[in-house]
Amino acid sequence: MKLAIASDHAGYEEKEKIKASLEKLGVDYTDMGTNSTASVDYPDYARKVGEAVAAGEFDLGMLICGSGTGMAISANKVPGIRAAVAWNEEIARLAKEHNNVNVLSLAARYTSPEENERIVQAWLNASFDDGRHAGRVAKIGQLEEDAKR
Repeated sequence: MKLAIASDHAGYEEKEKIKASLEKLGVDYTDMGTNSTASVDYPDYARKVGEAVAAGEFDLGMLICGSGTGMAISANKVPGIRAAVAWNEEIARLAKEHNNVNVLSLAARYTSPEENERIVQAWLNASFDDGRHAGRVAKIGQLEEDAKR
């Protein structure tokens, strides 16, 4: 599994902590920026990760900003991306199991580093539960197709 990770300035320090956790878990990741706490525009980094995941260069993506919301909204504008903000382990697990979320967005300002580590593990360990959810996820793709027309 290959993962793309990025943050804005508010999420930079948390991203560095998460990278250490990913290394412990043996996850192959690529850091797509930012590389400091200097102010940047989060949509630029959400786009980088979203496009790389949608193109199949990476299996999954992870984004970190102050609340997680701006990054998720931005990533969801990329066709093929299903991004969700997770603020606890259960939300992360359900996002993967029910929605086949391929980009996880985390809140650096509102979730502790310890909780973010547990959220990441829960999301990475979960699997999409095809069954009754497959048709619903397919409808998300259909919404994207309809929007192109």
